[in-house]
Amino acid sequence: MLREAGLPFDLEQVDVRAKKTKDGGDFFQINPKGQVPVLKLDDGELLTEGPAVVQFIADKAPASKLVPAAGTKERYRVLEWLNYIASELHKNFSPLFRPNTPDDYKPIARENLASRFGFVDKQLAGKQYLTGGEFTVADAYLFVMTNWATVQKIDLAAWPNVLAFRERVLARPKVQEAMKAEGLIK
Repeated sequence: MLREAGLPFDLEQVDVRAKKTKDGGDFFQINPKGQVPVLKLDDGELLTEGPAVVQFIADKAPASKLVPAAGTKERYRVLEWLNYIASELHKNFSPLFRPNTPDDYKPIARENLASRFGFVDKQLAGKQYLTGGEFTVADAYLFVMTNWATVQKIDLAAWPNVLAFRERVLARPKVQEAMKAEGLIK
């Protein structure tokens, strides 16, 4: 989102499993929650939790139109999507990434995700992005979930609108730039 917003930043890579920064520092010293993302603000304060971080970034660059203006119905639609993605997709992926999740539970998590992706697929029908024709912070979050699906070998072909959405977002120059910087693509 920082790249899409055109804001300057320094990137610090974190090994979330080992809870170490790239230079070997203890990530818990930065974020006691032990999770990413963490945005260090100019005044030194930290902001965590993906939906809050992306809204903050979007509000710092209103010309980017990554989130509609405060008080508008369109803004609340984006917030609605951020909450849905956080609670219904992101959290349902969590068991698939945890090494201590019993194997018997993983198919249930996949079924839950299939149901959620089915809903998203219907909502994307006839649209470029979740709320219409403009790319927003909610679309960026959904894109991350589609990447996680790929990592977890969940075939998005079952949801053609989701798959087409993923390809559209993947083609964005700033998305390409970010993924290259994170070593996700070459």
